[in-house]
Amino acid sequence: MVPTAEDADPTDADVRTVGGGGAAAKFGLRPGQTVQELGWDEDSDEELRDSIESITGSALLDEDYDGVVDVVLLWYRDGDGDLVDTLVDAIGPLADSGLVWLLTPKLGRDGHVESADISDAAPTAGLSATSTVSASRDWQGTRLVAPRARR
Repeated sequence: MVPTAEDADPTDADVRTVGGGGAAAKFGLRPGQTVQELGWDEDSDEELRDSIESITGSALLDEDYDGVVDVVLLWYRDGDGDLVDTLVDAIGPLADSGLVWLLTPKLGRDGHVESADISDAAPTAGLSATSTVSASRDWQGTRLVAPRARR
């Protein structure tokens, strides 16, 4: 049996390959999906980025891309501005069934974002948090989707 993201133990050491694709396999990405990356900075996890590109088979699209995307990969740190505004901007290019992976520094890391802040901001932006995974040693990912009634 191949472990899934739901089976994964969300600890710092949990950056193993799950069915190929490295840590990004936890995100449920598939070949051919378009992924736009927002909020990249020097502290973003390059191994995770490479893993996402390996799974999808294409480079991450930057903030200048103006087409429709399947997934937005949003790197966000405390102090990056208003989270609600950032999420509203992130959902603009999403396809009807698209989703946002909000990547935030883990507890104890510079720029850590409290889970309560995410829980408060997501519904205000029209999103629901469905799961959180350990994305890498320093980053956690929160899966955000539009409520089914809006899709």
